[in-house]
Amino acid sequence: MNWSDLLNNDRLRPSTRPKGTDARNDFESDFGRIIFSSAMRRMHDKTQVFPLTTDDNIHSRLTHSMEVMAIGHSLGIRVSENVDFIKRAGLDKSDLFREIPVILKNACLVHDIGNPPFGHFGETVIQNYFKKFFKSNSDFLSNDLEKEDFTLFDGNAQGFRVLTKLQILDDQYGLNLTFGTLGAYLKYPNSGRVNSELIHLKKRGVFQSEKIYLEKILDGNKLYVDKTPVRHPLCYLMEAADSICYLVMDIEDGFNKGWYSFQNIGEYLSKIDGIKEVIENLEKTNTGYGQEITKMVKFRIYLIQRLVDLAVSNFTNKIDAIENGQYNNELIFDDPNNLADNLKAFCLELVFPNREITSLELTGHSVITGLLDYYLEFLLHDDKHYRKRAQGLISDSVLRIAFLENGLPENSKIEGLSNYFKLRTIVDYISGMTDQFALNHYQKISGQKII
Repeated sequence: MNWSDLLNNDRLRPSTRPKGTDARNDFESDFGRIIFSSAMRRMHDKTQVFPLTTDDNIHSRLTHSMEVMAIGHSLGIRVSENVDFIKRAGLDKSDLFREIPVILKNACLVHDIGNPPFGHFGETVIQNYFKKFFKSNSDFLSNDLEKEDFTLFDGNAQGFRVLTKLQILDDQYGLNLTFGTLGAYLKYPNSGRVNSELIHLKKRGVFQSEKIYLEKILDGNKLYVDKTPVRHPLCYLMEAADSICYLVMDIEDGFNKGWYSFQNIGEYLSKIDGIKEVIENLEKTNTGYGQEITKMVKFRIYLIQRLVDLAVSNFTNKIDAIENGQYNNELIFDDPNNLADNLKAFCLELVFPNREITSLELTGHSVITGLLDYYLEFLLHDDKHYRKRAQGLISDSVLRIAFLENGLPENSKIEGLSNYFKLRTIVDYISGMTDQFALNHYQKISGQKII
């Protein structure tokens, strides 16, 4: 791989930014576009782990993404100052510092921008809904890959659609981000069959509707090995930043909820090399006011630093395999001490099964399933009066991009779309909702409340 290609600042639509009037580089311009987007604002009311929570101490999807951004930026700085990496990249150190950390900030900030309401369980609800739908309506779509865009619905693929199309102004290029930023975002550069054995093909990372854009980015970043698409190397660092944050901060959120004590955490993790000594030192040196919270915060800082060190070490030491498309692991899970594995096990045992989470996830199931029921019934109804009223409820921007993709005038009717894009429009609208908006909208459309 050539790092000049990997840091490609070209865009899907050639940039119209005036030259010489903006001190920012193109990746810094990407950051501004992302920060001011409506999709980013909506993440403040989307679930990280706790749906519909009113607890300000608990992470939303936006606060999680901001923390991932901070870790990603740190990883970018660490890599950009690594002497061996600088030599390998063959670029000026000052250019690397100006580009890699910003690209990682961008990719990290938007890594969850396509997630539906009610967190990852919302993805599961949509997948299962359409598996059932296509069993009863097998002829609704004839193309199996198009069906899988719904039965394998994934927030990463939806996020790519948000970034490249749904944040529409006057064309179908969305935020029109650089190839470097979009390449680093593409965790699963895959619009075809899923292969759980390969890390970059584990999920459907791009829908059929954005397949051409994927090909342009792969070409622009030269993300091929023997004509086979592979991940952008910086994507591994973005993934590491995400995993570090959700593993460590989910544990801290559960602690803040009072589900377990700091002592419980220490006992669970004490067999990991170095952890027992850190816990004992924190217990010994933090005995005053607010000692439990202080110990938790200092332990969180220790865990993050240790995982950051591991990610940087693995990235720089295994860059050959990464660039050759042969590295098939997550950076922080490639660890003889199994720290990340143990943190994950802790979350699976003591955080995610909690009744507060599961009960609200089931609320999310009812809401998303109900909305899909109503919109599919109304928009596919034989009576035009139902179709007209349902179309009037869908976001203008969602409809506009669907019509634009299909070469239809802006004032078209939804029946002019293919069956694939009828479903695409419904899922675009519902997946873009915040948790609270989805709940309120479902209650109104189902007649449970009027105002």
